[in-house]
Amino acid sequence: MTSTSTGQDDLPLNFELTEAGDLGRYVLHDPGEITYVLRSLLHGANLITAYFNEGSAFLLTALLAVDDEGIVLDYGGSAEANRRALAASKLVLIATHDRVKIQFALPGLKAVSFGGRPAFRAALPERLLRLQRREYYRLVAPIAQPLKCALTMAGGDGARRTYEAQIVDIGAGGIALMPPRGVEFSVGDTFESCRLELPGFGAVDAGLEVRNVFQVTLRSGMRVKRCGCQFVGLRPAMQARVERYIMKIERDRKKRR
Repeated sequence: MTSTSTGQDDLPLNFELTEAGDLGRYVLHDPGEITYVLRSLLHGANLITAYFNEGSAFLLTALLAVDDEGIVLDYGGSAEANRRALAASKLVLIATHDRVKIQFALPGLKAVSFGGRPAFRAALPERLLRLQRREYYRLVAPIAQPLKCALTMAGGDGARRTYEAQIVDIGAGGIALMPPRGVEFSVGDTFESCRLELPGFGAVDAGLEVRNVFQVTLRSGMRVKRCGCQFVGLRPAMQARVERYIMKIERDRKKRR
């Protein structure tokens, strides 16, 4: 029932550490609470992205069953991707339910039969990250209509420079982007002006601050950088425009599924 892919270069692989920083209060440890959240994914028939091989590969799956001992996940559409997922020593699963981001890690999968068809079985996760804050939700930028933004930054010599960067994902609180070739961004860098065009919704203007810089290992083995950025001075009207855009893309994706 689910589609499968591996190693897409344009995927954002910024996995929040479930034990780190101010996200700690969103982490569930109680097995009963974790089971409750997983059952909400099951009943909502939500698609789940399972990343493995340090984020260089992924497949789309869905929950088939949840009990006190573990979970059952649907096989993907590619036999090769399923084989690689079974061989992985760790997987990070990410889903969204009612606009709440849910993330958890599994130490591995084993092949089982469920309802007469192949499936994955895994132990109940020990921890689950449930991000209820609206600004933490991120929408993966559409591949068919790539999002780009123009960034204006004052250099050390006082000269203003404008760069164009591709957006990897977008949320009400900020974006993740690919630094332009040959340009190094650092945590704390600020852009006095960021302008991005949302197809069908118009432009969004705000300042931008780099909050984290991380590396992603692509399927080819190449390591590339991604930057997580926070909007600065985003006006309510602009924020509403971003949220309407995200809702439309989500609706369109659900229709295609």
